[in-house]
Amino acid sequence: MNAIVSEPLAKATGPEPGPVAPSGFADLYQEHSRAIYYLALRLLGDPDRAEDATHDVFLKAFRKMGTFRGESSFRTWLYRIAINHCRNLQQSWNERHMFSNADQTVFENAAARTDSPLRVLETKELGQRIQKALDSLPAEYRLLLLLVADEQLSYEQVGALTEQSADAVRGKLHRARKAFVLSFEKTA
Repeated sequence: MNAIVSEPLAKATGPEPGPVAPSGFADLYQEHSRAIYYLALRLLGDPDRAEDATHDVFLKAFRKMGTFRGESSFRTWLYRIAINHCRNLQQSWNERHMFSNADQTVFENAAARTDSPLRVLETKELGQRIQKALDSLPAEYRLLLLLVADEQLSYEQVGALTEQSADAVRGKLHRARKAFVLSFEKTA
């Protein structure tokens, strides 16, 4: 996990021309792995599973590189793979029948070294409240909020990833934000 988290967060880029040569796949991984990891972490709630999912996503992408048509950016294509992969993991038998003790290290390690102990505690508690509120939302609302807020994707990009129109995304996102506010207030 530390290898993924220590990489710089990728910036949104436009469509890349054609498939990437295998030698260039390492650059693709370097550029997008951190964003894919954080998306998987938010969707799965477990750092170990998110790291495994990130590696699986890039393995799938490498195997299917020849099928990339170039109609979207690599970033959008990788997000689509990640979303589908995380949904599949959530629908697996283990996810439905076993309880996970999600590791809270993400929130424990979120503070800077110069923060006071009180600030560290406040940051950790806020992160836990946010995650609890997100977890209480329907999967579609949670995904829309994560893509727009965390990943800063446009409505059109989110629509392409979720196979909806930009207007549908806009409407559902409005409802998702309202639901998040209500859920967040209940965690206080």
